[in-house]
Amino acid sequence: MNSNASINVLYIDDESHNLNSFKAGFRRMFNVFTAESAEEGRKVLEKQLIHVIITDQRMPVMTGIEFLESIIPDFPEPIRILLTGYADINAVIDAINKGQVYKYIQKPWMAEDLRINIEKAFEIYSLRKENRELTEKLLIVNQQLEFLFRQSLLS
Repeated sequence: MNSNASINVLYIDDESHNLNSFKAGFRRMFNVFTAESAEEGRKVLEKQLIHVIITDQRMPVMTGIEFLESIIPDFPEPIRILLTGYADINAVIDAINKGQVYKYIQKPWMAEDLRINIEKAFEIYSLRKENRELTEKLLIVNQQLEFLFRQSLLS
C-alpha cells in the first residue's frame, strides 16, 4: 500500500510507554493519534476522522471492549483492533460480539504483523465506504428509473 500516510490510526492504552513505542514505530507509516484513556480516545474521535482504532483491553475505568461497544452508535465506521497482553477467551468472544472487533492481537506485538493488520483493516474500511457510496447511488438511480417508468405510463 503506497498511501499509508493517509491512514489515521488511533491507539488507546493507559501505559504511556506502549503509546510512545507505537508512535515511534508507526508514525512514519500512518497518521498516529494516541490516547491514555477511553475518555481521551472519544475526544480524538470527535475531532479527527479515524480509520482504524487499536485499544488495549485492560485499562482503568473502562476496558477496551467497553470502549469499543460504547462508540458504535456515534462512530460505527472505524475498524477495531483489540490489543492485550492477556489471553482470555471470554474477552475475545466479547470483543467480537459486543465491540465488533476485526482482530484480536496479543502483546507484545510484532511490528510487521501489526502494520499488515492495520493496512488490511484500512482496506476493509475503504471497501465498506465504497459499498455505502455505491448503494446510495444505486438508490438514486432506482428512484429516477421509477419516475421515468411512471412518466411513460402516463403518456
